Amino acid sequence: MIKSMTGYGKAEANLEGGKLTIEIRTLNGKNSDANIKSPLLPKDKELIVRRRITESLTRGTIDLFMGWEPKAGEAAKTLNRELFDEYFRQVEEACSDKEGYSRDGSFGAILSSVLRFPDVIDTRKADIITEENWPLVSKAVEEALDAVNDYRAKEGEALYRDVTSRVATIMELEDQVEALEQERIDAVREKLMKNLGELRQKVDPSRFEQELVFYLEKLDINEEKVRLRQHCRYFLDTIDSEPFPGRKLGFIIQEMGREINTTGSKANHSGIQKLVVRMKDELEKIREQSLNIL
Repeated sequence: MIKSMTGYGKAEANLEGGKLTIEIRTLNGKNSDANIKSPLLPKDKELIVRRRITESLTRGTIDLFMGWEPKAGEAAKTLNRELFDEYFRQVEEACSDKEGYSRDGSFGAILSSVLRFPDVIDTRKADIITEENWPLVSKAVEEALDAVNDYRAKEGEALYRDVTSRVATIMELEDQVEALEQERIDAVREKLMKNLGELRQKVDPSRFEQELVFYLEKLDINEEKVRLRQHCRYFLDTIDSEPFPGRKLGFIIQEMGREINTTGSKANHSGIQKLVVRMKDELEKIREQSLNIL
């Protein structure tokens, strides 16, 4: 079964100083574009994580986030006292200029606000992930990747149902085109005869039939019908047999579009033109969905 390139996975690792949260989000992309958006991961481990992401998720735009929640009391040990004092002094001075300001009444609010200022709490990010706790972090990364793949598989089921049903619809519309072919030929013949009658010119019947055959051959869409059905069957075979068919499906869709467009250009019949427009609409929706197929 196919997979979507859209996915989400989350996992946690309980380390000695607190809880490390790992989130992975993926979107569609032509290649594997892995972005680690966190300073928590040491540089020497980044290459390992990127390799695992590529091996596990294959393709897509992939963002990995890490969050750190220290244990109670741990943050107090890493308070940047110099920066805290400066922030607190500036905030207190600003508040003292306000009418009705009371240090006793506002001290708690100022303290709470200053502690949330950037870099006041130094979490010592470079020391959070160490060689000792790396196995726990690595395991959490694998759990997040597994969650992404599960998510992708569920999304893939919905994609599969959608695109295969639309391909089936195109084949059904092609059958309706075939049913209108004789009507189209008769209409073309009648139109030519009418125009010829209006010219009030005598023509050689056998020569006229010969020219009519040449003209109708230019409007013949039998090859387009055969190729379009072949492309539709190839699309269904590919999506059923290959684990990552996304790129190949894109090429098949291009070929399907070429045959549908040629059918429309040769149609010369309002009923067939309407069916061609419906096929184009279905194919465009297939193309949009296929961009998200892994």
